[in-house]
Amino acid sequence: MPGGMPVITVALDPGRAPGDHHRAGTPIRSGGMGFWSEQRVVVTGGSGFLGQAVVAQLKGRGAVNVMVPRSTEYDLRRREDAARLFSDEQPDVVIHLAARVGGIGANMVRPSDLYLDNLLMGTYVLDEARQRSTAKTVMVGTICSYPKHTPVPFSEDSLWQGYPEETNAPYGVAKLAQLVQLQANREQYGQNAIYLMPTNLYGPGDKFHPGVSHVIPALVKKCVDAVDRQDDHIEVWGTGSASREFLYVDDAAEGVVLAAERYDGGAPVNLGSNHEMPIKELVDHVVEATGFMGEVRWDSTKPDGQPRRRVDASRAKAEFGFEATTPFEEGLRRTVDWYLTHRQEAEARDL
Repeated sequence: MPGGMPVITVALDPGRAPGDHHRAGTPIRSGGMGFWSEQRVVVTGGSGFLGQAVVAQLKGRGAVNVMVPRSTEYDLRRREDAARLFSDEQPDVVIHLAARVGGIGANMVRPSDLYLDNLLMGTYVLDEARQRSTAKTVMVGTICSYPKHTPVPFSEDSLWQGYPEETNAPYGVAKLAQLVQLQANREQYGQNAIYLMPTNLYGPGDKFHPGVSHVIPALVKKCVDAVDRQDDHIEVWGTGSASREFLYVDDAAEGVVLAAERYDGGAPVNLGSNHEMPIKELVDHVVEATGFMGEVRWDSTKPDGQPRRRVDASRAKAEFGFEATTPFEEGLRRTVDWYLTHRQEAEARDL
């Protein structure tokens, strides 16, 4: 299971009796600085890349009861395990980040795994929250759900205007199914659940194993390895003509937590940085940040993936005041510095 999902209970509130949590089914609203101190929060995938940043955000905002379930205890692909998690923890807020993910290579090699694992986890978590009248559920989707040829910037209203880019489609469709389920549940049962779609994430704590890494960690590792070996060139997939928008992981985590506090709508919401970059430009940034001095060779026999990605992030700003603030160069520097300090750990994670 992705991210390893250990159980972390963040400093229990000494003034709160066991089981004295928010009444199930009652909408929760932001209550200022003390809002999170009153919530029992489950963060699935909370020891993963985005999950760790979300847990840190919650703690920084005063959360004292945050549970991060271990996959060894709760395999969320199994309905009975999802039910047991909710029974054990009785959360007020669930932030569902557990996912099985990977870059283009992983999507091409394991499309069935990525489809089924993500579909089952999201389906069972969302339905258990519905059945137990959990006060708030936050589902985190993916930019991969957008059609291959979507007008740029991607508006949330474009989600159903075509099929996703082929290499990402099984994962993207599985995650998009949770939006359908969520909206159906809201209409039929009044479930308070929201759906967020972060654009491509990067930052410290990312996965650098070549089997699952996305474009930035893959390029960073490639360049650092080339420097170590004193290679005179590196090879990069595709033509470099595709473009991507990158969102620093701490900014994304802030968006998730702000939405959990302030947003109760049924419409999906993009989380983005409002900055699109061609892959060729990205490679130049990574080459400079890692000190690689050799030639970059493009392997045009390999896929570029979706031609362009940039989201319209205006709904997030309007609905819950989110705007990304980390400049790309600064975020990339922090990412490279973290990788150089944690190489063995970063390269070991293959799920």
